[in-house]
Amino acid sequence: MAGASLRGQQDEAVIVMGTTKEREAKRALALEKEKERMWQLFSYEREYGSYHAICGIDEAGRGPLAGPVVAGAVILPKNCDILYINDSKKLSEKKRELLYDEIMAKAVAVGTGIVSWERIDQINILQATYEAMRQAIEKLSVPPDLLLNDAVLIPGVAVRQVPIVKGDAKSASIGAASIIAKVTRDRLMMEYHQMYPEYGFDAHKGYGTKAHIEALRTYGPCPIHRRTFIGHFVEL
Repeated sequence: MAGASLRGQQDEAVIVMGTTKEREAKRALALEKEKERMWQLFSYEREYGSYHAICGIDEAGRGPLAGPVVAGAVILPKNCDILYINDSKKLSEKKRELLYDEIMAKAVAVGTGIVSWERIDQINILQATYEAMRQAIEKLSVPPDLLLNDAVLIPGVAVRQVPIVKGDAKSASIGAASIIAKVTRDRLMMEYHQMYPEYGFDAHKGYGTKAHIEALRTYGPCPIHRRTFIGHFVEL
C-alpha cells in the first residue's frame, strides 16, 4: 500500500511539473509574440529614426456629450522597452492605468492639453481638439522635431507632421499618447461624477449611452454638458 501511495504521489508530482512547464512555455511564447508586435508598432519610429525627438499625438473625448476633450503628447526613448502599448480603446481600464504609470516613468517627455466644454461649444469640437493638441505639444519639456498624429494635421504648428490613419494602433508613440489622453480624461470624469452623481459619469465618461441620455432627459443638463451636442435630447 505504501509503495502504491508513493507511486501515486510521484505521478501527481510529474503531472504538476509538466503542467508548470507548459504554462511557462506558453508565457514565454506569449512574451515573444508581444515583443514582435511591439517591434512592428515601432516601425514608423524606425522609419523616421533620423529625427531626435519623435512625438506621438492623440486625443480622447471628441464624441461625448459632456466633459472636456483631452490630448496627449508623448516622446518615447529610442530604446523604449515598454510592452503592451495599443490603441487605448482596446485596453482594459486596469491595463491603461498600469501603462499610464509606466509611460510617465519612462518617456522622455509627456504633455497633456485639456479644452473645456464651454470652449468646445464656442469653437466646435474639431478646433477644440486642435487646441488641446497644441497645448499638449507646448507642455512637453523636450521640444519635438517630428509629430506622428492620429489621422490629422494640426494647424498652427511649425513642426513637421505625419498623419497616420488609425495611428494609435500602428505607432507606439501615438498609442502611448492615446493612453495618456484617455486615462487623464477618465480621471477627470470620475471627479465630475462626485459633483454630479445622478448622470453616471463614472460608468460612461460622458458618452451618449442609453443610461446617460435617460439621466439627461430626467434631470436636464448639468454645467459640464456640451450644449452643442445635446440638442437632440433636451430642449435648451
